[in-house]
Amino acid sequence: MRNWYDIDTIDEVDSPSLVLYEERLNFNLGKMLEMVNDDPSKLMPHIKTNKTAEVIRQMVNLGIKRFKASTIAEAELAAREGADSVLVAHQLVGPKINRFIALIQHFPTTKFAVIIDNTHSLLALEKEAMNSKVSIDVYIDINNGMDRTGIEIGQGLNELIDQIKTSNTFKFKGLHVYDGQFRDPDYDDRHARVEGAMQQVLKLYEDLKNESKELELVCGGTPTFSSHLFHAYRICSPGTCVFWDWGYDEKLSEQNFQYAVLIVTRIISKPTEGIITIDLGHKSVGSENPIDKRVKFLNLSNYRLKSQSEEHGVLEVDNWDDLKVGEVLFGVPFHICPTVNLHDAFSVISNGKKVDQWQIAGRQRKITI
Repeated sequence: MRNWYDIDTIDEVDSPSLVLYEERLNFNLGKMLEMVNDDPSKLMPHIKTNKTAEVIRQMVNLGIKRFKASTIAEAELAAREGADSVLVAHQLVGPKINRFIALIQHFPTTKFAVIIDNTHSLLALEKEAMNSKVSIDVYIDINNGMDRTGIEIGQGLNELIDQIKTSNTFKFKGLHVYDGQFRDPDYDDRHARVEGAMQQVLKLYEDLKNESKELELVCGGTPTFSSHLFHAYRICSPGTCVFWDWGYDEKLSEQNFQYAVLIVTRIISKPTEGIITIDLGHKSVGSENPIDKRVKFLNLSNYRLKSQSEEHGVLEVDNWDDLKVGEVLFGVPFHICPTVNLHDAFSVISNGKKVDQWQIAGRQRKITI
C-alpha cells in the first residue's frame, strides 16, 4: 500500500534533507484562508517558519499580502515577493536600525513597520529615521503575560504612546500581542485563558480606537489562531501552520492542518544488534527539546531515539534484522521552525516525484541589506 509521503524519485533526494509536499502546502494555505472566511485582510502570517520566496509568492497570489517577520532578511524576502506590508516583530537594536531604514528606502512599494516596547528604543529609532528623512510605522508590543518582550499595561505605556503620537517621525499603527504561552491541548481551556488575558488589552485598544479608528490589533501565532480568528478586529499571525509539525499536531487538535514538510534520513550503519545509526544529527533537526521530542518517524515503529551527535542519530529498534543500510526513513520534526533554519533548500515533491528545489533564502542573516 502506497503511503502519502512515498517518493518515486527518492534516489534524487539527498539526506539528511527536507522535502516539501506541494499539494499539502496548498491545502494548508487554503485551510488558513478558510478559517478566516477567505478574508486575507484578517491575516498577517509570520514567515519565520517557511523563510522561502516561493511559499511567500504563493500566499501573495492568494491575496495574502501582509506579513510578519523576525529578521531583516525575512522582511527583505517578503518585499521582493510583492508584500504590501511587513511588520518586523523583533525589536530593533544596533545596526538593525539602519538596515531597517535601508529596507524602507530600497522597497518603496512595501510598507514596513516595527514593534516598540520602551522609550530608549523609540529614541534610537527616531534619531536615525530623522537623519535619513524617513517616517516609520510603529506598533506597541504589549506584554500579555508571556514575559518575553513587550511593555505591561500601565503608566509607562501611556508615556510611550504619547511620545509616539507627538513625534513627526512615527505613525502609530496599533498594538501587537504575542501570547505563545497558551498551548493547552484542551481547546476550551486554551481559549478561556487567551480571552482572559486579552481583557486589559481590549480595554486599552477600545480607548485608543476612540481617538483613531485606523489602529490595528495584531494578535498571536499558530497556537492562538483558533481563538483570535473569531474577532473581526483582530489580525491573526499564524506561521507554523503553513508546514505544520508534530508538536502542534499533538496540542492543537482543532486545527486540521497537514504535515507538508518532512525530513528524509537514511540508515548509515547497524553497529550492533538492536541498534541502527541514521544520518540525522542535531545539526539537521531542531534540538531544543528532549531527545524523545525531536522527530517522529512515519515508516518505523517500536523505536527509540537513543542519542544524537552532530551528524549521527542512534536508534534502538525492534526489527533490526529487517532494516538495511541505505534504507530511507521519513520523519516529522517536533518543531519545524528551527529545523527549516538548519537547511539550505527543500526538495519539492508533487504527485510522488521531485519536481523542483526551493532555496530557504530567509535563513541567511543578510540577503542584500
